[in-house]
Order: sequence, then C-alpha cells, then structure tokens
Amino acid sequence: MLTTLTVSHPDAMHELGILLGRQLKPGDLVALTGPLGAGKTTLTRGIGEGLGVRGPVTSPTFVLARTHPSLVGGPPLVHVDAYRLSSALELDDLDIDFMNSVVVVEWGAGMLDGISDSLLDLVIERPTGAGADTVETPEGEEPIEPRILRVTTTGPRWDSGLQLGL
Repeated sequence: MLTTLTVSHPDAMHELGILLGRQLKPGDLVALTGPLGAGKTTLTRGIGEGLGVRGPVTSPTFVLARTHPSLVGGPPLVHVDAYRLSSALELDDLDIDFMNSVVVVEWGAGMLDGISDSLLDLVIERPTGAGADTVETPEGEEPIEPRILRVTTTGPRWDSGLQLGL
C-alpha cells in the first residue's frame, strides 16, 4: 500500500519517526531513500526515541552500522548507512541480526531484496529551491522546506495498516 504525506518541518519529521518507532517490532525492516538533507537521520532519531533506545542516534556514515540497545526491554535499533555499499552482499557482510532487531537502512533502495518479506519503504523528496511553503529562517541558515514522504508497505506484517497521522 502506498501513502503520500507532506511533512512541513524537521520537528514534524522527528514526531513521525516517534510514531513509527512505537509501531515497529523485532524483525521490522525500514528502507529510507532521499537526497542529502532530506531528513532520513532526523526520522531515524525519532524512530529511536519511539523505540526507547539508547542514543544519541546519529548518521552511521563512517561506521556503516550502529546498534542502539533498548532501554525499555524492546528490540535494539540497528541504523545502517548503505551509501558506501555497492551491493546487498556487502550489507550481508555486516552480520546484522535482522530477526531480533528493528533495522533502518538509509540509502537502502535496491539493497534489501530478499532480506525480509515485510518492508516499510520510505522515500523522502526534498524540494529544490524556495517554494511557497518555505519557512523563513535567520540569514545564513538553510530554509525549512516541506518534504514529500511516500510510504510503501510490503508484506503481511503491514496488512492491518500503519498509523501515520500527525
């Protein structure tokens, strides 16, 4: 199922992540795709908060994957940055416990085929150039622009739906 929504502000992206995190269970796989600065790590921080994991949740660009243990008896969050990986085989080499963790893979498009029959695929579109919805910011800071988020759920895990209301 495909759902499209507009996320108006980084704080709203974080809040969406919290909502998602509260719904995720061990074995859930989340793929995040979008350009630099789209909000992938902001969303993942919210997921970590919703899961109740030890933080801070930061981009794992230089380590490829970080595991954040639960502080509340839930599953750990494994946060992967697949940007520098060239194939799904390299992802497999990271020896991730997909069955007992919630795994979020930034730049995961095309890297997760066959790993799970259940996938939450989020594509974040970042506008290029100031639009009518751009929020003014102090001089020198990047403008705050809304993001378009396309969420596709695959597999029986999501048959009962996903709650995305903000």
